Amino acid sequence: MSEAKTEEVLVLDFGGQYSQLIARRIRECGVFSELLPASTETAKVLERKPKAIVLSGGPASVHDPGAPDFPRDLIGLDVPVLGICYGMQAMAKALGGEVKEAESGEFGRTDLTVVGDGGILLGGLPREQTCWMSHRDAVFAAPEGFVATAATPGSPVAAIESGERGMYGIQFHPEVVHTPFGTEVLNRFLREVAGCTSQWSPASVVAEQVEAIRNQVGDSKVICGLSGGVDSSVAARLVYEAIGEKLTCVFVDHGLMRANEAEQVVEAFSGFGIPLVHVDAEERFLARLAGETDPETKRKIIGEEFIRVFEEEARRIEDVDYLVQGTLYSDVIESGGSDHAATIKSHHNVGGLPDDLDFELVEPLRMLFKDEVRAVGTELGLPDRMVWRQPFPGPGLGIRIVGGEVNKERLDILRAADAILQEEIRAGELYRELWQSFCVLPAIRSVGVQGDGRTYAYPIVIRAVTSEDAMTADWARLPYDLLEKVSNRIINEVQGVNRVALDISSKPPATIEWE
Repeated sequence: MSEAKTEEVLVLDFGGQYSQLIARRIRECGVFSELLPASTETAKVLERKPKAIVLSGGPASVHDPGAPDFPRDLIGLDVPVLGICYGMQAMAKALGGEVKEAESGEFGRTDLTVVGDGGILLGGLPREQTCWMSHRDAVFAAPEGFVATAATPGSPVAAIESGERGMYGIQFHPEVVHTPFGTEVLNRFLREVAGCTSQWSPASVVAEQVEAIRNQVGDSKVICGLSGGVDSSVAARLVYEAIGEKLTCVFVDHGLMRANEAEQVVEAFSGFGIPLVHVDAEERFLARLAGETDPETKRKIIGEEFIRVFEEEARRIEDVDYLVQGTLYSDVIESGGSDHAATIKSHHNVGGLPDDLDFELVEPLRMLFKDEVRAVGTELGLPDRMVWRQPFPGPGLGIRIVGGEVNKERLDILRAADAILQEEIRAGELYRELWQSFCVLPAIRSVGVQGDGRTYAYPIVIRAVTSEDAMTADWARLPYDLLEKVSNRIINEVQGVNRVALDISSKPPATIEWE
């Protein structure tokens, strides 16, 4: 991204749980930010010519053997540095301050007192305020040449500044919403200390990526596997903006989508004039899934069959050199991660292509978080219903039929029940407040009574969660009257269902999806 390369802030990740959030909050302040492992060589960091460097929190104690060190090569450079939590402690220890284990740790909401004039970051803010803490070690004496600008009951030195050295530290987390003045603190560092002036925005992302895509693909043909989800839809629309009809989208309709979604995808992209190949492959997928009950086997069958269908269609389009993927920045981070992060996972967008699929990748969303992708989609004129579509698994409804085979009867029942749930959640203006909301069909039957007779039919389980990033999730407290209405409608309107249940499990220990 051309503008990002001229003015960006780099976050060095010590493995903290909020590291990604720091980068996101900086972007929300209108400045491009990227996350790098704390072990990145300083020379490589400086090659990027960052306007500033931020050191994240982390799970280690600065006194642990092998704990990541403050990058000493940053001392004396003309690049401002902000240390957050562990980042501040590592900075203070490296520069001669006193860091030791406090009598008691500070976790969660904590009272903060501004000391002296508060310096650049805290000056003029309320002398007594709250912040979010997550630490056991604390700074008890600032390094020589630094001024302490805040304290808490467990942290005698909760913020430090040295304007001469261009180094700043805060023990609290400004990136979380529980720190009321956190965004103001970050903005002051970015604008008043680092001198950032650019306004990184959805419009600038579109302009930068259109130029980058044109430079990458030239006059070559490009293909996109369109799933109908937010990421692939925005990626496809962005590439079309850049190269027009040199892009062809292939929409593999595996028959496992929610009610009317296939039609909505075709209608939306046809309306934009984007060349679209719609492959109706429902019978093919159901034939492969017949008799299969193991969840992992079902996932593999759906994934493999999708790739085979896509390959067949791709070969029909001659002279294609590039493949569009909706890879997001969170996918990249989770697949590579920080050297100090507790867990690292692979992701299908990064590592799921067959080895013999001979295309070069175009990944226009690779540096964007989910919320930024939605903003770019809106900027590009995609309909709200598509931009704000809740995450939907690649295997679709195939993994929401639990404990039995996936067949047409069960899919139709689940689709009808889920459509009712979505309709009522939208009517209650709750759709955007939820990370995901959906129905699950356990492949069992139970006894019920409808009219004057007994029934033997399926249950439907309602699952609704709130989340920031799907790494953790809490079950959503849906209003009772809404749940009652959904339950009544499903039982009355969907033949084959006589019972509705609510999943009130959080992640962890449960997962969001059932399979």
